[in-house]
Amino acid sequence: MGKNVTIGKFCIIGELPKGVKENEIETIIGDNTVIRSHSIIYAGNKIGNNFQTGHHVVIRENNTIGDNVSIGTLSCIEHHITIENDVRIHSQVFIPEYSVLKKESWVGPNVVFTNARYPRGKNVKKTLCGPTIEEKAKIGANVTILPGRRIGKEALVGAGSVVTKDIDAYTVVAGNPAHKIADVREIKEYETERKE
Repeated sequence: MGKNVTIGKFCIIGELPKGVKENEIETIIGDNTVIRSHSIIYAGNKIGNNFQTGHHVVIRENNTIGDNVSIGTLSCIEHHITIENDVRIHSQVFIPEYSVLKKESWVGPNVVFTNARYPRGKNVKKTLCGPTIEEKAKIGANVTILPGRRIGKEALVGAGSVVTKDIDAYTVVAGNPAHKIADVREIKEYETERKE
C-alpha cells in the first residue's frame, strides 16, 4: 500500500480469486489513491499512483493499472486487463478480460466492451479477445464494442454506437453499426479542446 491512501467504508482490498491461497499473489496500490465506499479490489492487481474509484467499483484480479487512472461508480473491471496512464473510465462501465486501454483514452458512462464472439460456445474461454482502445481515443456514452475491435488513436465514437469493425485513427464514427461521419482534425471545436 502506498502513501496517502484513503479507503472508504465497507471496501475489500485483496479479495482472493477462486483457487488462490493467501499470499500467493501480490497486490500493489500506489500513492495518493482514493478508493470509495463499497468497492472491491481483488488480489494480484498492480495499481499506480493517483488512482481513484467511485463507489461500488469491482476490480478483478491480475490487472495492470497505470498512474492517474479514474474508474467511476458501479463500473466492473474484469481480470487480465491493461489500463495505461491517465485513463478516465466513467460510471457503470463494463470492461471484460483481455481488454487494453492505452494512455489518455476516455470511456463514457454505460459503455460495454465485449470479448466473446460466440458466448457459451465451444472453447469460448480459449478465444476471448477484448477491445483495444488506442491512445487518446474517446468512447461516448452507451457505446457497445464487439470483441477484438481496435479503436484508433484519437478516434471518437459517438454516443449509443455499436462498434462492429476496427476504427481508424482520428476517425469520428456513430450509429449501429458505427460508420465514419468525420475526421476529428476537421472539427473546429474538437481541435480547440485538444490544444488545451
